[in-house]
Amino acid sequence: MRVRTAYPVAAVTSLVLLSGCGAADMTKQASPFANAQGAKTVTLSVQSWVGAQANVAVAQYLLEHKLGYRVDTVQVDEVPAWDALSQGRVDAILEDWGHPDQEKRYVDDKKTITRAGGLGVTGHIGWYVPTYLVKQHPDITDWKNLNKYSSLFRTAESGSKGQLMDGSPSYVTNDKALVTNLKLNYQVVFAGSEAAQITQMKQFAKEKKPFLTYWYAPQWLFKKVPMTEVELPAYKEGCDADAAKVACAYPHTPLQKYLNTDFAKRGGKAAAFLKKFKWTTEDQNEVSLMIADQKLSPADAAKKWVDSHPSTWKAWLS
Repeated sequence: MRVRTAYPVAAVTSLVLLSGCGAADMTKQASPFANAQGAKTVTLSVQSWVGAQANVAVAQYLLEHKLGYRVDTVQVDEVPAWDALSQGRVDAILEDWGHPDQEKRYVDDKKTITRAGGLGVTGHIGWYVPTYLVKQHPDITDWKNLNKYSSLFRTAESGSKGQLMDGSPSYVTNDKALVTNLKLNYQVVFAGSEAAQITQMKQFAKEKKPFLTYWYAPQWLFKKVPMTEVELPAYKEGCDADAAKVACAYPHTPLQKYLNTDFAKRGGKAAAFLKKFKWTTEDQNEVSLMIADQKLSPADAAKKWVDSHPSTWKAWLS
């Protein structure tokens, strides 16, 4: 997830919580309303993790209830979403973790996509262990000590090696390269989706079992399962340029919004609103927690947040 080289999950709708970034067939998923000339319609791309779902839920609620738009949502994986946005199949991406190749191609060269400013949230991927384990083994948060503790993390799936739990195999992740290049006695095991990964972590935590996992912030689960990041070799600009040689931590990435260029020019109040849409990590986590943990529908979670934060969202409409 971050430049984004590895990333998370959650879909929408009207927003159904899914997980994983599987390849999307845009010939079937593209909205007929995207880039519709003269129509008060907006199509938002929804990536498959709950933070992205929270962004879209609130934006959709305000576009529909305060600005009178019809909003259509399409779940598209991260890279295909750029293609869809360039072609006008969707109008906006509200949370991008950094795709420099796509940005150069579509924003700088083709100019079919326009930058729409920061989301206000900084994303970060890392390796985490439960905080209760750190209390037992304080030095476990240094990657240099991970081999000493690999036996703690063995599972049926990892065999004689420790398990490093990842989410969906479709996520872009550096973890296999990191394990190899740092000479760690670990096996990357994919849970299959964000939801499956959360289920496993919650079960491990309930039983106070050790686990080492790829995870990311912002994410509501930290409030339920306190985790501590393992310190990997420091990230330096360009250290992840060669995917096969990565031996450094993931970066901290200010998350960005992008609009289809035609929509940015002709999208009227909707485009102006989406450019101004900016909130905090705490705001996003509040809505994410309602959706993923409290099981509110995205629309209900959005309404609850909107009702209690008028000073924040009214600035987006001005």
